[in-house]
Amino acid sequence: MVSAGPAALKPSVEKRSIRVRQLPEQGIRLDVFLSGQPGLGSRTQLKRLIEQGRVRLNGRPAKAASKVRSQDRIEVELPEPAPATVEPEPIPLAILYEDEHLVVLDKPAGMLVHPYPGRLSGTLVNALLFHCQDLSGIGGQIKPGIVHRLDKLTSGVMVAAKTDAAHQGLARQFQAHTITRAYLALVHGTMDKERGTIQSLIGRNPRHRLKMTGRVRQGKTAVTHFVVQARYPGLTLLECRLETGRTHQIRVHLSEAGHPLVGDPLYGRGRQLPGGLSAAQHATLKHLKRQALHAYRLGFVHPKTGERLEFTSNPPSDLQAVLKALSQADP
Repeated sequence: MVSAGPAALKPSVEKRSIRVRQLPEQGIRLDVFLSGQPGLGSRTQLKRLIEQGRVRLNGRPAKAASKVRSQDRIEVELPEPAPATVEPEPIPLAILYEDEHLVVLDKPAGMLVHPYPGRLSGTLVNALLFHCQDLSGIGGQIKPGIVHRLDKLTSGVMVAAKTDAAHQGLARQFQAHTITRAYLALVHGTMDKERGTIQSLIGRNPRHRLKMTGRVRQGKTAVTHFVVQARYPGLTLLECRLETGRTHQIRVHLSEAGHPLVGDPLYGRGRQLPGGLSAAQHATLKHLKRQALHAYRLGFVHPKTGERLEFTSNPPSDLQAVLKALSQADP
């Protein structure tokens, strides 16, 4: 277990070797290609590595503008990060349930679940380290207690483990897809069906390092079930139930089905609000500063007692304001 004291982020050294097999286009710039590879950092950081001579293309020092072609071999030396610690912080938590084995909470939108190098404070882990006497150590120093996560701009119910045994028991349920996870999602467009299932593989988008996509040949199976809850002019409110829990799963499935989440800064960028809304409805939607996605239900078997537990969370005030405005008829 991890105590409530500072959690150290261990330094590591890594050398990455990449054999180029698929390209979004032949002759792509080296820094652009590498920025689409997971775990290598931003394009600015990669340019710095290239300038430091830490990147070699086919065995020779490379330049940021070097052209990459199929079958090229790229070697990247990632410098050792400076040691850091994750400090407990007195950040308020909305606790729905807690015992000596686990804690269930309602995460606000805008809060990261766990730290990463360069961002070590203000996260759910910082808050949990302050609140709990101990957390499970299975998630490592950077993710103690974290069994699953919600995106930064997604609100709703989460469970964290205090003991390794509870962590393992919950993880088995996630792997067996026996966890109940239901979300409310407000999306662009009118869904043709009242209910349905979206299934695909999901993997890293080769053209955008921050995005995932279902249009891949290799990836992890992802299954999302949806039911229409309400229809508004140019918008649809869905309940989405996850059979699997892949990164950005709901956001990817709905955006690639032509119905991105309202307010999604990554997958819904550029989508204009539909016509047919009143001035008040339009203003309320414009005020929403994050994706309209809320994890409102979480159910699982308690890993120690065997009791079936289920927790619900009402949408926070920003989403409630949107739904209230949409439900009101145009005067």
